[in-house]
Parts: sequence; structure tokens; C-alpha cells
Amino acid sequence: MADQDTPSRRRRRDHSPELKRELVRQCLLPGASVSAIAMAHGINANLVFKWRREHRAAEAAGAGPAPASAPLLLPITLASATPSDTAAASAPVPTPCATRASAGSIELDFAGARLRLRGAIDQDSVVALLTALRSLA
Repeated sequence: MADQDTPSRRRRRDHSPELKRELVRQCLLPGASVSAIAMAHGINANLVFKWRREHRAAEAAGAGPAPASAPLLLPITLASATPSDTAAASAPVPTPCATRASAGSIELDFAGARLRLRGAIDQDSVVALLTALRSLA
């Protein structure tokens, strides 16, 4: 019985950390297709997605440098064009009105918090929101 040839069991491939880092780096480039990169290297796309997710989690935990494609956050300021604007800045936040409303989405990240505005967002509401945030700073 010991002389019988038994088919070898299929082993998992062990990919080097360098290969994983290189593929994740390629996937983080603007316009990159994770599926195409995985296919070019003969690796299942789900595995590359997993590596990319792990990479981002490690960066969020502070275990690595920020990716080159990280969004650049710029400070904003509200400048008043007329003296009447300064009086409006100290007034209570107005309720949103439906003038010039358009469907869309705005997302702001600040001070460790995220604010999302979805749906019909009008200019007056955004100005009121930014004025209120400015007064908190």
C-alpha cells in the first residue's frame, strides 16, 4: 500500500511581501484596474483586493506612509465682498431653501469627523454650513 502513488495535494501559493507591495502600489495609481493587474500576474483579483484592503488598514493604523494618491486637503476661507456679509455671518443659520437646488453630494472631512450632504443641496445651505463651521474654529 505504501508503494501506491497518491496525487499530491494542491498547495497554496506563498507570495512574497515584495510582490504584494508592488501589486498594491500599482493598484493605487490613478486609473489602475485591480482586475487587470491581477490577471497580468496570474493572481485572483479577490486576493489583490484583500491585499489592498489590508494595506489601507495598516496605513490607517499608522503602520506606513500615506499613498501617493491620497487626497490633498486644502483649507477654505470665506471672504466677505460687502459689509452686510459680516452681519449675516453672526446671524443664526438660515433654513435651507429650494432655490438653485441640484441633486448631488458633498463630503467634508475635518477634525476627525466626516460630514456628508446628499440630495438637493443649495448654495445658501452650503454657505450657512461653512459659516457655522468657521465660527466654531
